[in-house]
Amino acid sequence: MLKNYFKTAWRSLLRNKSYTIINITGLAIGIAACLLIFLVIHFQTGFDTYHAKKDRIYRVLNQRTSSEGVKLRAGLPLPIARDLRVDFPQLPLVTTVINDQGKQISVKDNAGQIKRFKEDDLYITDTQFFNVFDFTWVAGDKKTALNEPNTAVLTQRMAKKYFGDWQNAIGKTITYENKIDLKVTGILQDLPLNTDLPVNIAISYPTIKKTDYVNNLEDWNSNFGSHNCFIVLPENVSEARFNHDMVAFIKKHRPDEAKREAFLLQPLTEMHFDTRVGLFSGQVFSKDMIRTLSLIGAFLLVIACVNFINLATAQAVNRSKEVGIRKVLGSKRKQLILQFLSETFIITLFSVVLAMGLSEAALPALNGLLEIKLSSGFITDPIIVTFLAVVLIVVTLLSGLYPSMVLSGFNPIAALKNKITGVRSNGITLRRGLVVIQFGIAQVLVIGTIVIISQLNHFKNSPLGFDKDAVITVTLPGDSISRLRMGALRNEILRQPNVKNFSYSFSSPSDNINWGTPITYDNAAVETEFRVNLKWADADYFKLYDLKFLAGGPYAKSDTVNAYVVNETLLKNLGVTNPKDAIGKTINIWGDKNLTQRIVGVVKDFNVTSLREQIPPVVMAAWTGQYGIANIKLSPSNMQPTLAAIENQWTKTFPDNLYEHKFLDQKIENFYKKESQLSQLYKIFAGIAIFISCLGLYGMVSFMAVQRTKEVGIRKTLGASVANIVYLFSKEFTVLILISFIISAPVAWYFMQQWLQGFTYRIHPGWGIFAISIVLSVIIAWITVGYKAISAALVNPVKSLRSE
Repeated sequence: MLKNYFKTAWRSLLRNKSYTIINITGLAIGIAACLLIFLVIHFQTGFDTYHAKKDRIYRVLNQRTSSEGVKLRAGLPLPIARDLRVDFPQLPLVTTVINDQGKQISVKDNAGQIKRFKEDDLYITDTQFFNVFDFTWVAGDKKTALNEPNTAVLTQRMAKKYFGDWQNAIGKTITYENKIDLKVTGILQDLPLNTDLPVNIAISYPTIKKTDYVNNLEDWNSNFGSHNCFIVLPENVSEARFNHDMVAFIKKHRPDEAKREAFLLQPLTEMHFDTRVGLFSGQVFSKDMIRTLSLIGAFLLVIACVNFINLATAQAVNRSKEVGIRKVLGSKRKQLILQFLSETFIITLFSVVLAMGLSEAALPALNGLLEIKLSSGFITDPIIVTFLAVVLIVVTLLSGLYPSMVLSGFNPIAALKNKITGVRSNGITLRRGLVVIQFGIAQVLVIGTIVIISQLNHFKNSPLGFDKDAVITVTLPGDSISRLRMGALRNEILRQPNVKNFSYSFSSPSDNINWGTPITYDNAAVETEFRVNLKWADADYFKLYDLKFLAGGPYAKSDTVNAYVVNETLLKNLGVTNPKDAIGKTINIWGDKNLTQRIVGVVKDFNVTSLREQIPPVVMAAWTGQYGIANIKLSPSNMQPTLAAIENQWTKTFPDNLYEHKFLDQKIENFYKKESQLSQLYKIFAGIAIFISCLGLYGMVSFMAVQRTKEVGIRKTLGASVANIVYLFSKEFTVLILISFIISAPVAWYFMQQWLQGFTYRIHPGWGIFAISIVLSVIIAWITVGYKAISAALVNPVKSLRSE
């Protein structure tokens, strides 16, 4: 019986090739989009879920409450792991890890040549790290590999990069920052792609005493953003209970901050999705984003199913005689339902197979867009196979059940007399309602896309308070000998004709590297509740970036702190209304007498981080020992020869260091990489939604043209023009699209307003965005309907009426 159903269904589909092709195409594209979204969500929700103790692993966070609100940070004081072990001996495991990114690793090859690399996935950690987290070792002993100073563990990929073959790496030497030789004592299997702990190089914690961190090993006052601490809770201790116990811990070690700060635990399983706190991997993926993508995937699938239902019910009139004959010959309704569901199943099955091919072809582009690495062998994953099986069943039922109920329910006498004219419910055709749903979903995506693009343009075009154009930054070597050559390097580079200015600083004006601390203002008895952003920079920094002064001016050139320049936000926080009143007042940092100096200038606010966040209070001063980068302002003309000359001079000055420059405007653009990726995704999904909707619209108009062939012929005979015929076909769909817009516009406005709340500096969507959406939708629909309508209108009426 089933064989007969499928055989009959196959023949029916072959007789209606255009119907079959349109349905398979629409469903395949919808399922492919849904599958790709599922692959992304499956990848993102799998971050660090393979660790055996994942449900008991927590990251320690710092929560600070001030007049600016409540802020969470992952950066902690360096002694915290050691003191947690002492104060909480019941903790089975505590580990500390520092991301020492941007450091240089040097390796001598077999020919005696030194190869140099800048590494971002370089970490300083202890042996317990590999007891907390389950990474696979292929060589070395994880219990002892990092016990001694001057030792390191590499992944297979890094070992191959340095030595050509990871199997020969044990016992070899790599050099850290030209000053510390590290012996390779272990090799890790290449880390999974979905980890927020990309420890490709692990340096033993005892080695820290030879690095720049040595002076902060006992420092409980400073938080290091690159330093995280993880613990494993005993099975009988809850997160809430331990958070309560940490109150006494912070009072003991940071008594002055205990009223404003707290240490809290963050579950490892939540770490990847928490946008409030950064990650070593930089790949935060919010649960809101997962929900949004899931909803979009479901919507695209619904749009494709709506196409099927629309076309199937439209074709029902053409198949009414077939149904009538089958019923007269004894077919029961149940048999007819199974017959039509068999057709739907075959179409859906072909669509799923085609969708898999489309997804495979689209994976490289998706990986490039989102900077992830989804495997092309996804079809072997049992979860993906299960997902596709569920999609096959759901789409078959969702798309085929209603049309099969309609077709099987025809009265055989009415069907044989050709009196079946349509499917109506309460006077409104179902197809009209489904078209409204289709274009409503499409317009929500279109409006969302326009809002995201507008917000990105706002980021790009908003004034930042400084000149970012044609500025490059270059990381400075950290050793003391190189520091002695900084003056000579400045002089040589300024001799280049297309170099306008040169400055040394801790960071650029807008940067993801920031240094926060409370200060003491005007000899006050206590420090400020809020933290200021410290920007160590020489006196040329102000001119290079064209920072505007509201009062006073730059400090004098100096190698050490001799005066301060502050921004207007600091004065607002201090209650100072007139910038001139701040000139001459003192600021002290960390209680150090040498860091008590007067304010000599107030600059206009400039954006220190991305436009998601408010401008913080800023304190600037000269301090050569804290400079980390060189800022070089270039002339836009002849830039490439100038860059080559700068690199040549840099290499001469620092022959043992790798040269890498970054354009500041590109660095700032990277702040909004997630939004840019989201914008591209929305463009693609909105395009898919409109394409599938128009595909269904084209099919609907095609069937209308066939059903109304004689009507068109009569109208043309009575004098109707081509424009009249096109209007006849277009007016109904135009009204439906307008109705869908009325429904979708408030929905889109609500969701995009929620999204925009995540930005301090944001656009306010006006009527223009919604006007663009409706005009775009109507034009695309007219083009789709118009093509087929014109074709129908141009047919000779004699041919249309010949059968009469």
